[in-house]
Amino acid sequence: MIDLTDPIVLARLQFAFTISFHIIFPATSIGLASFLAFVHWRWLRTGEEIFLTLFDYWIKPFAVVFGMGVVSGLMMSYEFGTNWSVFSDKAGPVIGPLMGYEVMTAFFVEAGFLGVMLFGRDRVGPRLHFFASFMVAAGTLASAFWILSVNSWMQTPAGYAINEAGQFVPEDWFEIVFNPSFPYRLVHMVFAAYLTTALVIAGTGAFHLLRNNENQPVRKMFSMALWFIAIIAPLQILAGDQHGLNTYEHQPAKVAALEGHFKTRSAAPEYLFGWPNMDTGEIDYAVSIPYLGSWILTHDFHAEIIGLDQFDRQDWPNVPILFWSFRIMVGLGLLFFCLGLMGLVQRFRGRLYDSRLLAVSALLLGPTGYVAVLCGWITTEVGRQPYTIYGLLRTVDSASPVAAPAVATSLIAIVLVYLFIFGLGTVYVLRLLAQMPPDSPAQLSRSLLDQGGRRAVKILKLLKISRGAR
Repeated sequence: MIDLTDPIVLARLQFAFTISFHIIFPATSIGLASFLAFVHWRWLRTGEEIFLTLFDYWIKPFAVVFGMGVVSGLMMSYEFGTNWSVFSDKAGPVIGPLMGYEVMTAFFVEAGFLGVMLFGRDRVGPRLHFFASFMVAAGTLASAFWILSVNSWMQTPAGYAINEAGQFVPEDWFEIVFNPSFPYRLVHMVFAAYLTTALVIAGTGAFHLLRNNENQPVRKMFSMALWFIAIIAPLQILAGDQHGLNTYEHQPAKVAALEGHFKTRSAAPEYLFGWPNMDTGEIDYAVSIPYLGSWILTHDFHAEIIGLDQFDRQDWPNVPILFWSFRIMVGLGLLFFCLGLMGLVQRFRGRLYDSRLLAVSALLLGPTGYVAVLCGWITTEVGRQPYTIYGLLRTVDSASPVAAPAVATSLIAIVLVYLFIFGLGTVYVLRLLAQMPPDSPAQLSRSLLDQGGRRAVKILKLLKISRGAR
């Protein structure tokens, strides 16, 4: 049971809520910035106005999401000082500069070129405007680089020493930045952001296709999104496999927990479903495949797999949370792969825009990329417990000496403010995407001309009637 009178539990809940809300927006802005840069580049290369139409359609949602991402992330820096001051003091010499690099090399780039990207097309010319779009996309990727470097160092610390004050101080910045798990986490997270954005674009396209499948910009963005899903989904599965192997090497307790392996054994099964019982050390109601667990973690059907029995009970993470968050993430990943495959089949059959099953599937899976991202972060962060710096600094030794009522008050305030402000922002973005499909400037101008022509005919008829009456 969760003890809501424990200030450390409350502080963890507050940070978990904040980062869970925040990660949704960067996951969108990373992918959407790259998508905008891509369609801008295609417009310059081909001159086809349909790409410019898609740029104009997605730029406003991107701006709103980008703004919400910046604001929602600010609170975490305050929480480092208010709730986790001991952690900040001990790890500050390492993570402080990395966070500073993120601000200088990433956020400044994004903020500096965002205004040109949003408002400068008619002022700076198409090529310079594309450069601004490219730099915003590069800035979002650079931001992900530094943030994931910080998080990866907390998971697999390297290149540090501990001084007399008990602080972690840098010895080798290259080893700190490119710590053992960083390349795998970076690739896995960037693919996740791209896949999440592609699902949103495909879902939006499917929504409008179900209303009118003759709209050419809608067809184009639906096709592009499904191409991307078909490419990225299998790559993400491969990246996840390599990430899992790396995690098993450096954080075997985390892997034992998420796989449900309480006991060390050879030829371990893969538990598909079940309920981990931390009291008995068994998987209740287990549905498993023999030998597959050993093969997944070592690519050897008969290899020995390390279980939680090799670690002190106080060092176990929360097994049920890890077990299910991991399975939800993997299950959704397989559905994304199936959606990409379905798109390829319907494309080959010439029914990409006419298949109702494909459109409904894309619409239903549209928001589930965020669920997969959240489950991935839960797997990563809960799996690190009971440490903030894996194996070195425990969570109970990282918290500020703040009373539970103070933490509870700030937690309630953050929940209410976040739900109100970012809830309204999310509703606004959904309305932007749902109310009007993208229409090309030429189509729009033709529509206006048609409306004007019809109005002119009505006016002439009225004039003839009035003359006849006289």
